[in-house]
Amino acid sequence: LDFTGQAPQEDVVERWPDAVHPEDRERCLSRFDAAFAERSTYEVEYRLRRSDGEYRWIFSRATPLFSQAGEFTGYIGSGIDITDRRLAEEALKDADRRKDEFLAMLAHELRNPLAAINNAVQVSLRTGGMEDLEWSKDVIGRQTKHLARLIDDLLDVSRITRGKIELSREWIDLSAIINRAVESVRPLLEEKHHALTMSLAPGSLKLFADPARIEQVLVNLLHNAAKYTDDGGHITLKADQDERVVIAVQDDGVGISANLLPYVFDLFTQADRTIDRSQGGLGIGLTLVKRLVEMHGGTVSAASAGPGKGSEFTVTLPFVREPEEVHSAGDEPASSAPNVSGLRVLVVDDNEDTANGLARLLGASGLRVWTAHDGPSALVLARAERPDVVLMDIGLPGMDGYRVAETLRQDERCQGAMLIAISGYGQEHDRRRSRDAGFDHHLVKPVDFDHLLSLLAPQQSIFPFSPDDLESGTAT
Repeated sequence: LDFTGQAPQEDVVERWPDAVHPEDRERCLSRFDAAFAERSTYEVEYRLRRSDGEYRWIFSRATPLFSQAGEFTGYIGSGIDITDRRLAEEALKDADRRKDEFLAMLAHELRNPLAAINNAVQVSLRTGGMEDLEWSKDVIGRQTKHLARLIDDLLDVSRITRGKIELSREWIDLSAIINRAVESVRPLLEEKHHALTMSLAPGSLKLFADPARIEQVLVNLLHNAAKYTDDGGHITLKADQDERVVIAVQDDGVGISANLLPYVFDLFTQADRTIDRSQGGLGIGLTLVKRLVEMHGGTVSAASAGPGKGSEFTVTLPFVREPEEVHSAGDEPASSAPNVSGLRVLVVDDNEDTANGLARLLGASGLRVWTAHDGPSALVLARAERPDVVLMDIGLPGMDGYRVAETLRQDERCQGAMLIAISGYGQEHDRRRSRDAGFDHHLVKPVDFDHLLSLLAPQQSIFPFSPDDLESGTAT
């Protein structure tokens, strides 16, 4: 045969099984013999060794032929190389398996913080002691941030995959970004009693990049190192600059097995590193790191000597010579808390708990607050009370937030109000629709309350809609 390299004069029936993969041979011969005995057609998929030694998947269909006297005269049939089809089927099965694993993982990761929040609420309701109340507040705040992080990571992966993220590059001092990332991860480092050592090149590390996304890369790498290192471990962060900018995060944690190492940046990959789910996470942090670094024209690599021997992740970014004057990101002094006392605010949300909770927070800050839970009621209250600010959900019953905003902008009694969309929707087209409807800002739930107050400061009056709001960690 041309495929197997067997000579034409050889007895194919006798020699053919030699080229069949050992794991498939018994199954093929069994069907071959049954078809011969029943004088019927057989169909079978199996691996057949090609003349160059490679096994290929074959779909074979053949019928034994017999003379009128009943003598066997041979077979008529065909064999088709279906290797590409089989590989595609296996890839689909693997993708489906990973999808199911991810959905189970997502349910697990969402239930954990929800359970902690529920327990904290029950403790505060049943005990009433100040110590328990403080503990409950800490738990609820911490777990809410954790939920927001999970959702933000999911949305970022979706946006990057569809090419919906654009970098806002500027000249930054990498040292300042590193310090911000460390402060963001510090609670986890302290919780697990890790020692962090930083080794930064002397002088300023200049980089032309998106500061928010580079910080996101560093936070994910540091968070990953802290999470997969046992309590009391050691983490090292190094940054140097020569012809390229190189950042390395090293730990002495659980390490990565050789079979997992090539796939650590693949979407939803966690494998055996956290089979008991004790470490948590969706397995998408490193995917985000890889995509964001590549968007900056850089590369990221992972190295490990094996399980129990720690890991090292190295980010390499292109160096571009900076201009003479460089404005470092994040060096501006923090402003004092804005004075918003006396502002009149209308909160509109069909979820009464959300609306009433935000109203209480605003009231405690000295604002006069009204609440509405549907579009028509919001219009009635806005026309009657003429608020300075309207904080409005988009998905409202009766009339959605876009239509309410458009109507308010056309009403001379409400034209001067600042309109802020506070929504669970944060895609680019959602922000564009908000702007077109007349909103000044678009924030995504859960909102950072301090950031919201800064938007309400009287001296800021009416702001044009700006994507800057979306890089605060409270809106996207």
